[in-house]
Amino acid sequence: MATRIAAIACQENHAWFRSFIDADGRAAGQTVYEAENDVLADGTPAWKKVAAYWSGSGLPGSCATTTAACRHFVVDTPWSAAFVSWVMRRAGVQGFATSSRHFDYVRAASRQAARSPYRIAAPHADAPAAGDLLCYVRANTRVLGHRGLLERLDGNTGLAMHCDIVVAIEDGIAWLVGGNVQQAVTLRMLRLDDGGRFADLPMRDASDAPCSPDAPAQCNLNRQDWAALLKLTVDAPGTLLATNNP
Repeated sequence: MATRIAAIACQENHAWFRSFIDADGRAAGQTVYEAENDVLADGTPAWKKVAAYWSGSGLPGSCATTTAACRHFVVDTPWSAAFVSWVMRRAGVQGFATSSRHFDYVRAASRQAARSPYRIAAPHADAPAAGDLLCYVRANTRVLGHRGLLERLDGNTGLAMHCDIVVAIEDGIAWLVGGNVQQAVTLRMLRLDDGGRFADLPMRDASDAPCSPDAPAQCNLNRQDWAALLKLTVDAPGTLLATNNP
């Protein structure tokens, strides 16, 4: 299952001409963007590919890929959670809480652990593996971290989040793929320590200055409020993966 999740996500990154964010938070390789009619490497116009993520995810609010209204929908509606939902559905991950909000399946991993194919952990708690999800909180006015996120998960209100799919671990680097990152399906690289855990994740602080020529250090695209690592717990329907608690 993990291999299938990773393969599907990687295939989509290749379709978007392998756009990426390196381990120092620098973006490169952006060729086509979500709103454009230019074709991707697989021959699909970019905006129609995003529409296909919506329709293939089974989520309400998806649109037909031949209408102008659908193109407006693609441009105006965040689609990163729809992409993750599309990957999980395509991979056949049973019990995944498909949603247009990352918060919903993160909460399911915490509050419905017996039914979710994922369990929630702190970003530094476990070594990531293919098929896992690494998530951050989007709010710019505060920093929650893992503990703050858990407190919010116990409530009934939502929270703006983003999650990337871990697709490979190689030579001290975790490779992740996320949708609607720089208006594309983008690869992200994050460093690992000798134990295979995330080493010195660039963490955002509520007092950070905005990214600008006066504060270039704040322009690191990996600098986020990383708050959760979702560990895949099933390899195939009904088959639990072995887990190692720290």
